[in-house]
Amino acid sequence: MKIDPRVVSADAAYYWMAATILPRPIAWVSTLNEDGGANLAPFSFFTGVSSNPPTCLICVSRKGKVEVGDKKDTWANIERTGEYVIHVVDDARAEAMNVTSKEYAHGADEFAAAGVTKVASELVAAPRVAEAPVAMECRLHQIVEVGAPGQSTAVIIGEILLWHVRDELLVGGRIDFGRLDAVGRMGGAVYARTRDRFDMPRPK
Repeated sequence: MKIDPRVVSADAAYYWMAATILPRPIAWVSTLNEDGGANLAPFSFFTGVSSNPPTCLICVSRKGKVEVGDKKDTWANIERTGEYVIHVVDDARAEAMNVTSKEYAHGADEFAAAGVTKVASELVAAPRVAEAPVAMECRLHQIVEVGAPGQSTAVIIGEILLWHVRDELLVGGRIDFGRLDAVGRMGGAVYARTRDRFDMPRPK
């Protein structure tokens, strides 16, 4: 079977990407709306970029269900403020994260909808999720738009300014992946847990 993205719909192309680029880590991103209210939403097109400086990217599309075609709040908020927080999603917070994946009307408080606690960040104005095992305070480096005008996706590249890591996750100063218990996104409604792991040292 061959799939030519030039002759399939955008929805079909998304399906094939989500079903073949996996498992994907989930960036649970908090930002501030223009009125000072908080926004919280998950994105699974997310990865690291560089370690010097520590930089990562998230990809944020436009709204497709409410306020169709507008930039998603996360995109608009980062573009305006230059600040945000990325959280790692553990299994205990998976359901709360999923609640925030719904497209809410602008101004909705997803922290309240998900039943998670806002706490102040140290270097950015956006609050962070108190219950998250790991939070990364980020500053915008660059936004690159990919796609046709009005239909584009934002590749948002940011520098990690500060990590918050729960002390109980650390063993010998490093994160114990079993204690972290992270989840990842597959395709559709399917997620993966990171409990099935194996070691494979790089060849010398």
